[in-house]
Amino acid sequence: MKEVAIFGFKISVGILAPVIYFIWVSLLLLVKAFLFKQIRRIATKTKTKLDDIFVGALDFPLTLLIFVSGGAILGNILPLGEENELIRIFIIGLKATTIIAVILFLDRLLKNLIEFYAHKIDILRTSRGVTQGIVRVVVIGLGLLILLDSFGISITPILASLGIGSLAVALALQPTLENFFSGIQIVIDRPIRVGQFVKLDSGEEGYVTKIGWRSTWIRMLPNNVVVIPNKVLVNSKVLNYYYPEQELAVLVQVGVHYESDLKKVEIVTIEVGKEVMKEVQGGVPEFEPFIRYHTFNAYSIDFTVILRAKEFVDNYLIKHEFIKRLHERYVKEGIVIPFPISAVNLDQEGTYKYVKKS
Repeated sequence: MKEVAIFGFKISVGILAPVIYFIWVSLLLLVKAFLFKQIRRIATKTKTKLDDIFVGALDFPLTLLIFVSGGAILGNILPLGEENELIRIFIIGLKATTIIAVILFLDRLLKNLIEFYAHKIDILRTSRGVTQGIVRVVVIGLGLLILLDSFGISITPILASLGIGSLAVALALQPTLENFFSGIQIVIDRPIRVGQFVKLDSGEEGYVTKIGWRSTWIRMLPNNVVVIPNKVLVNSKVLNYYYPEQELAVLVQVGVHYESDLKKVEIVTIEVGKEVMKEVQGGVPEFEPFIRYHTFNAYSIDFTVILRAKEFVDNYLIKHEFIKRLHERYVKEGIVIPFPISAVNLDQEGTYKYVKKS
């Protein structure tokens, strides 16, 4: 057994190494405990939670690295050598522990990040478990490959086998992968989000209730759910009633008799519109309704009444109440809403006379 001279005394490496290792690790663990206590105190006072996530993920892996650093210190200050089989195994164990510590840190960090952003990103909210599983498999798989390579095991055949297997799986799961990457595109581009009211070019309309990896679920107004593959959704025209804002205009078409006083019609109609905006649920009280005449129709002068709703489904009740109240008000004011009729005006071009030939 090798010996080391300290202050004139020769001490066996077998005795000195454990002492130095114990002192070094104990000192670093005390420093770590003190620093982490201060860091956690600071992190709790910050607005962001990312620092808490980082510190929480680093705690145990850093402890492993402290134990590894003790072995590195021994290798630098003591003549251990590698001819001893036990020492060689110890060094290999330190390398493996370092790699495992990094894997654990990345695994915990990504897991906590997914948990943190799950309520902010629609697709993570509905597919959090699947996402965490995929991320964990990728991280642990890459870590194992690096670990095998550090042991001197060639990973080239493994990579080749994984490449061929991945190609076979990709061909077999092509439709699923198309929907998967379409789901990622929806998350990145964000044309729709959970809770928004949308209408597809195929006619379906309703609230988006779920955006998953394979499909998107839309709850229609009759309370039925239509499940649309993400690939179909990405290639469809989507009318999103929540963009650029949730409020939207409500247009009501009205026609009055040609003999109506159009100024009076405008005043009365706007008064009814203001009343509806303030009293009907879903109306925008501060909005000023207005009308625009636009057509001399066959039997009426037509115009559009512009109201405003807080969201799309509110327009049904607003139209209902507006038409009901407008009809009642028109009756009181003597304003006539004509209905289609056909009439022969014999006085317009003069009187027609039929002369019987003798």
